[in-house]
Amino acid sequence: MSVLIKNGRVITSDSDCIADVLIEGKTIAKVGESLECSDAEVIDATGKYVLPGFIDPHVHIHLPFMGTNAIDDHASATKAALAGGTTTLIEMICPGPDDEPKAAFEEWKALAEAGACCDFSFHLSVVRFDEIAKQQVRDLVENEGVASFKVFLAYKGALDIADEQLFELMEIAKELGVIITAHCENAEAVDAMQKRFIAEGKTGPQWHEPSRPRCVETDGVSHLCAFAELTGAHVYIVHTSCQSAVEQAMKARDRGVNVCVEAVAPHLVLDKTYAERLDFEGAKYVMSPPLRDAQEHEYLWNALANGQMLTIGTDHAPFNFSGQKDMGRDAFTLIPNGIPGVQERVDLVHTYGVCMGRITLQDMVATCSTNAAKIFGMYPRKGEIAVGSDADLVIYDPTYEGVFTQDQSESQVDYNGYEGMPRKGRPMIVLRGGEIVARDGRYVGLGGGGHYIPRNPTH
Repeated sequence: MSVLIKNGRVITSDSDCIADVLIEGKTIAKVGESLECSDAEVIDATGKYVLPGFIDPHVHIHLPFMGTNAIDDHASATKAALAGGTTTLIEMICPGPDDEPKAAFEEWKALAEAGACCDFSFHLSVVRFDEIAKQQVRDLVENEGVASFKVFLAYKGALDIADEQLFELMEIAKELGVIITAHCENAEAVDAMQKRFIAEGKTGPQWHEPSRPRCVETDGVSHLCAFAELTGAHVYIVHTSCQSAVEQAMKARDRGVNVCVEAVAPHLVLDKTYAERLDFEGAKYVMSPPLRDAQEHEYLWNALANGQMLTIGTDHAPFNFSGQKDMGRDAFTLIPNGIPGVQERVDLVHTYGVCMGRITLQDMVATCSTNAAKIFGMYPRKGEIAVGSDADLVIYDPTYEGVFTQDQSESQVDYNGYEGMPRKGRPMIVLRGGEIVARDGRYVGLGGGGHYIPRNPTH
């Protein structure tokens, strides 16, 4: 089956023009003016944007956390992603400290293959680092196309690893040419602050942010970048929330450290007052690093516009408010962390970034698609509109106006963190591999069809 998209405004990270796009099978066959194909299904994109399928480089789907598990499965999360224009996800595999890396990879991959409706890949968290784990890390790079690993400089005694292990892992990453993605805080400092607040009776969700302030995050960035400078490893700092942390990374980049910085949607449009809402409503907005003051927003948007921050993910972590978040009513340390948003991300960026003049459309494509494809070894198969690229495309209607609501979401989570916020623009048609899988913000596919994307190391 051929598909011909006519008269759209084709926007990539480095071009913007009126053109047609011809799809043959699962790939893009031609891009140009006045294309014809007699047997093609024609989609009229006049007045619409034609964009490469978006890539979310930071999601959680199968996520064990504090005795519970995230409420989405791979079917619901990927339907939500596609409804929002995201055609490829990179999921965080988060094993426990006793789990072998290979077994964790096989578990997560099997779950995704059974239900995913969009393409997917993985960052593998390293929380165990004995001789078995070291060999399995090497095997996963060589045989399974795993090209990025996650470390936590947080969650003392659960997910963090010792400095000597971190240093050796980064040496191995440099040798193999893979990327270390990192949650940058200071596990010891956070643990001490949490214990202090709980002892003082400061147990509500409003105390989550003061327990892990900006200086803790900035210290984590400094620590990671020092190790990267010593080892030469390529590092990618996830969900960076504040100016001081970004500036610390930029100082390291100026010294020659190979560091990339990620923003996530909640830090761009929400602020810490959401986590201070009364009647425990603030628990919906507990994530780490936490939401900061609203004054951080302009700096982060500017950092995206000027290339200091390269990607926008979601850190999608869907825990229900009822039955999961409320496990922490007596202590904020027991609230499962995360704000869902895999469906809302692109429209949030368009509404509060592009439409407010903070970033350009090309910036949106770069930060929500192309840069992630380049950094994580999927380009030009993903993140581009070019001959030979996968036919993952979004026909975007910039004139749509509405509000974000939970009842429009394909996710199974019982709330929307952006409920009632104005929304401008939405995907009119989303194609995955040349097949229409979403229309007007709703999933319309047959289910399944997603494929694992092995990735190449960066060297």
